[in-house]
Amino acid sequence: MRPLDPKLAERLTAWYGKEKRDLPWRRDKDPYHVWISEIMLQQTRIETVIPYYERFLRELPNVEALASVPEERLLKLWEGLGYYSRARNLQKAAKAILAEHQGSFPQTAAELKKLPGIGPYTAGAIASISFNEKEPAVDGNVLRVLSRLTEEERAVNDSSYRREAEEELRKIYPAEAGAFTEALMELGERICLPNTLPRCQECPLQEICLSFAHNTMAEYPHSAPKAKPREEENTVLVFLHDDRIALQKRPKPGLLAGLYGFPLIPGKYTAAQLQEKYGAEPQCLGKYTHLFSHIRWQNQVWLLPVTEESSQWSWFTYEELKEKAALPSAFAKVLALLDQIFTK
Repeated sequence: MRPLDPKLAERLTAWYGKEKRDLPWRRDKDPYHVWISEIMLQQTRIETVIPYYERFLRELPNVEALASVPEERLLKLWEGLGYYSRARNLQKAAKAILAEHQGSFPQTAAELKKLPGIGPYTAGAIASISFNEKEPAVDGNVLRVLSRLTEEERAVNDSSYRREAEEELRKIYPAEAGAFTEALMELGERICLPNTLPRCQECPLQEICLSFAHNTMAEYPHSAPKAKPREEENTVLVFLHDDRIALQKRPKPGLLAGLYGFPLIPGKYTAAQLQEKYGAEPQCLGKYTHLFSHIRWQNQVWLLPVTEESSQWSWFTYEELKEKAALPSAFAKVLALLDQIFTK
């Protein structure tokens, strides 16, 4: 990787001071606030995160509240953000902070990385923003910025490139470490955009950017090709007794481990097969597709009215299902299909 221009930090932090957005987690440097926001922002857009973040902090304003909240309530607060292991790791880390650090956040990236669910990026973000440690927080946004600045030929998901990027950033980190970290994030989110041409005319680094100088912005960053997701056909079963609906808690470990979901069986079934198997007259509610990072579900949804409630499931009214059960987004379209029945 080419060395970074020492002017980068000064120019970028000056720009950030004028252009930064007013986001809820930027209103103080509380490490709890930075931590929650950074975990929520993984794989999720800022506009989506803001109401989740505000609701989460209203109910769980500190480490002690997070450590003690029942898991069911924690997952319900997280519902819609996906990747529920992030929420579980938040609680594990909160308990570790209470048990091992007397409730005070570790102040270095090295110590933060020892907590569950905190990797190099999140540790760098908390350490630099909250404690002004000169430690970079390098994610896809930052790597994209650096790859265009330096015309880096390696793929942004190359681990050797990430390590070198961290090393080069440490060499130029200014005294205002937190502002520089946030400025890099802001530039990647607003100016040096993914999957399109960057907004170079608004960029404070235009004069030191190699891809701008050579008009090669569209060629960077490089990415290694992703493996195609595996296709799976499933049958989703909505058992209905009076006004109560069956949910199952998915087994641990595995996909959507420990979360509530509608009973699901692998494969595609006909109405006759389901009636023979469950003794109920099924009604097809529709089909939908859900994409995970490595699997694409092709699901067919059947409503099965039953005469009694099996003890192998948990049973909820429609209102309870929506208010109390933390349903992953993989089943959101089933809820949408049920809306058509229960809200008529």
